[in-house]
Amino acid sequence: MAINLEKGQRINLEKDGGQKLTNFCVGCNWGAITKKTFFGLSTSVVDVDLDLSCLLFDANGEVVDHIWSPEYNLSALKLPHGKLDSLDRALHHTGDDRKGDQNGDDGLDNEIITVDLNRVSSEIHSIVFFLNIYNNDKYKGDFSGIPYASIRMYEGTPSKVNSVFASYNVATKTECVGKRALIMGKLYRRNGEWKFNAIGDAFEDPSIVHTIVRVIQDYSK
Repeated sequence: MAINLEKGQRINLEKDGGQKLTNFCVGCNWGAITKKTFFGLSTSVVDVDLDLSCLLFDANGEVVDHIWSPEYNLSALKLPHGKLDSLDRALHHTGDDRKGDQNGDDGLDNEIITVDLNRVSSEIHSIVFFLNIYNNDKYKGDFSGIPYASIRMYEGTPSKVNSVFASYNVATKTECVGKRALIMGKLYRRNGEWKFNAIGDAFEDPSIVHTIVRVIQDYSK
């Protein structure tokens, strides 16, 4: 049975049968916003661009690697350019979705980071996942206005969900109302095993830059 994650919850990456969860997807699913126009006689669709990212840290809390959309060129701010693969190839991002589901929930996640814990470099001590609403003119709202925005960890592939291990419903969380950034959670090593902390802290960060700095300062250890 899938775990409904709650803020601050810590879980072992262990399936119902006792096997360790080592190869899985971290995915974010959301829909575009449908608005009624012309006295409710017609509708228009507002694209919504969410961005799923992560930072990888060593045991001292120093940044070792990162994954976020290549659309973010942050070199002018002394932050690395976005990329889709970790250096050890243990994590892979499926790419930027700038619209969300256009015709209702298709059952698949829009942005996914695949994770193979067996391939993660021994240098990596923790991996922090976070979510941002892209700052553009199409959608100026917060998480609460986005249809079925949610995050989940599941076994399968980007195109097929085999078994959901844990999920977090962003759109229905009161702490996400008025917020545009979410520190989802942290994978971390403890006594030779990987565990997960569902952080669930939401913020009004106007851009991913603010969130990156926040993660490095407050969530690296």
